[in-house]
Amino acid sequence: MPRFYCPTPLVTNALLELPAGAARHVQVLRLQPGDAITLFNGESTEEFDATVTRMGRSDVQVQVGTHRATEREPTRRVHLAVGMPANDRMDWLVEKATELGVASIQPLMTERSVLRLSGERAEKKVAHWQSVAISACEQCGGNRVPTVHPVLTLAQWLKTLPTTDDSQRLLLSLREGSVALHAKTPTQEAMFLSGPEGGLGPAEEDLALAQGFAPVSLGPRILRAETAALAALTTLALLP
Repeated sequence: MPRFYCPTPLVTNALLELPAGAARHVQVLRLQPGDAITLFNGESTEEFDATVTRMGRSDVQVQVGTHRATEREPTRRVHLAVGMPANDRMDWLVEKATELGVASIQPLMTERSVLRLSGERAEKKVAHWQSVAISACEQCGGNRVPTVHPVLTLAQWLKTLPTTDDSQRLLLSLREGSVALHAKTPTQEAMFLSGPEGGLGPAEEDLALAQGFAPVSLGPRILRAETAALAALTTLALLP
């Protein structure tokens, strides 16, 4: 059954006009009145059965049916802060990280970043990445849409972090003394920091360490920026 993101309150038996993005998707699929769909609002584990009741030129009305509590999210919440890879690799990273159940994504500009964004261009990119995350949730069955935060420099982002919290802070690093990620004893919430092409610079790693990040390694191979972030998410998801 097709799934659609509907960021509005969902109430059983209510008649609802689908938001523009979901309405366009219904029309592309050529659904008709009487066809069944699934709705979720991205904020809880609930999803709702719904039935198409009217198809307009640019609008779609549905009747919301019964709800189901469906838990498909990882037991461990992982927030990914990543130096943005160039070209279309960030799109791919957002899509796959969402499929793996990332809780949020913080795009970063770092010393070695190729991709540089600011102002309106940055806002448009973030909006695009958020739509990529929504589409990935619709496809993979996720009910919580990860937030893609506004683009910041690494230094700006580190200053926003609380002095203390309950999350585990992990830094992907090749420096001596890094511990294998799979050997860590994870907490229920983790923050994983990974660099762009070429990784973070030594001074940047020092800044992260000063903010309580522990250096970890994924092994002896040098992975692409987007591959490393996804490998870390997979490893953290599989740890007991």
